[in-house]
Amino acid sequence: MEDFLDACQSAVKGNEPKALAAKMGVPHVSLLQRANPDNDAHHLTIEHLYGVLLHTGDMRPLIALASEFGFDLVARDKPAPTDLNSALMRLHVDLADVTRLAHDAQADGHVCSREKSELIKEADEVIVSLEVFKQSVKVA
Repeated sequence: MEDFLDACQSAVKGNEPKALAAKMGVPHVSLLQRANPDNDAHHLTIEHLYGVLLHTGDMRPLIALASEFGFDLVARDKPAPTDLNSALMRLHVDLADVTRLAHDAQADGHVCSREKSELIKEADEVIVSLEVFKQSVKVA
């Protein structure tokens, strides 16, 4: 918890607190007090934390929070959307490739390491296609 609170304070203090507070619509002294873990009366709300993350792009608090619970925070790029029909067809083609490979791999009753590798590669392509489909639905 201490690392998380320190990361929150660092994110506030390291990103022009006056300008940040103005963007968040709070007095800068109040923001500094709320982000100070040594202040017994500090109360950085989830809305404040969201504002800090949003307006600074400083993800140290989120990284520290994830780490506290045994997770790693990894940024990912969202794929560019395409037209909905193209995205749907690509998804089906990639899924069919996985289906065919899985069927063929199991035909002899054993899935070898090469087949596993190919299946994982194809499954990753399905995941990418699904993400493209999701982005395409959002803009449709």
